[in-house]
Amino acid sequence: MLKDKVCLVTGASRGIGRAVAERFAEEGAIVYANARAEGCLTSWAETVSANAEGCIVPIYFDLTRPEEIKRAAMHLKKEQGRVDVLVNNAGVVTNEVLGMISRDRTRDMFEVNVLGLLDLTQLIVSRFMVRQKSGSVINMASLVGLEGSKGQIAYSASKGAVIAMTKSMAKELAPHNIRVNAIAPGMIGTERLQDTIRETYKDHTPLIGMGRLGTVEEIADACMYFASDRSGYTTGQILAVGGGIVF
Repeated sequence: MLKDKVCLVTGASRGIGRAVAERFAEEGAIVYANARAEGCLTSWAETVSANAEGCIVPIYFDLTRPEEIKRAAMHLKKEQGRVDVLVNNAGVVTNEVLGMISRDRTRDMFEVNVLGLLDLTQLIVSRFMVRQKSGSVINMASLVGLEGSKGQIAYSASKGAVIAMTKSMAKELAPHNIRVNAIAPGMIGTERLQDTIRETYKDHTPLIGMGRLGTVEEIADACMYFASDRSGYTTGQILAVGGGIVF
């Protein structure tokens, strides 16, 4: 479904980002997988590439550093000359009740979840997709950005901003044949969520209609739709993948 498409996936060191990169490579894409720590993706990328129709190419940059984002875009320009799919997956989560919210942690979270996403999307869209007259941008939002969540006020606000940006980008870029959509995961069984549940929350599965946490592979499946040509007439949509969770 993605044969020879050039894709950039941020936050691919673990969890959802890693699953998305692997799925895209399985479908024949040339996947540039991003992380901050130099060298942390090398072994994994080589293993996946040896067994997939496509390949994974590590690309290291920090979303909070605009100069690193620009270097990465120049690198992509030199190596591929195009970007067909951008998955803005990298994100930071804080869980704090009102009255205990840290301004510094909230600022750090918005730097990645909102400003970093905006900086990278601007570059990829302007330098590649507008000139190609094609492209798909997939933003990773969250159901808490749609529904809100106690104990996650600041995080909900950051993902609400992602949802608003997705809808506005979609309207602005549709004339250029660029689609912009978002995935809004519910409770997905990543290592980070499992740790949070153990440390902060009780078992939430009774709140989920399907009675279980979602998997990272199920989010990757949702990303596949927006990345492929099968979503050619779909833009500005927020796809909730939550297993029937009730907040």
